[in-house]
Amino acid sequence: QVQLVESGGGLVQAGGSLRLSCAASRSRISLNIMGWYRQAPGKGRELVATITKGGSTNYANSVKGRFTISSDNTKNTVYLQMTSLKPEDTAIYYCYARTLPWTGDFWGQGTQVTVSS
Repeated sequence: QVQLVESGGGLVQAGGSLRLSCAASRSRISLNIMGWYRQAPGKGRELVATITKGGSTNYANSVKGRFTISSDNTKNTVYLQMTSLKPEDTAIYYCYARTLPWTGDFWGQGTQVTVSS
């Protein structure tokens, strides 16, 4: 089992910035992939960004150049720095982790990000 605790969501104006944090209950080394997904009202959950334990990153096209995912392995924490936020970025953001060896995919409880125009 892996517990993921997100923080850092909130309300921001368009063009502003926020940083999300996700702290895992076990060593980052044992988590092959960590990342962020989001779900807007009336839409399905979509990938935002992921980072492997080796540091390789992957981004949705819609956030490339605006969002940066990073990992602090000493704190078992993953961050999502969001800049140039747009109203369409409004969603619940969920932290995600996949264990290595695979024992399951795990999700945080979600944190709300609201971008006003």
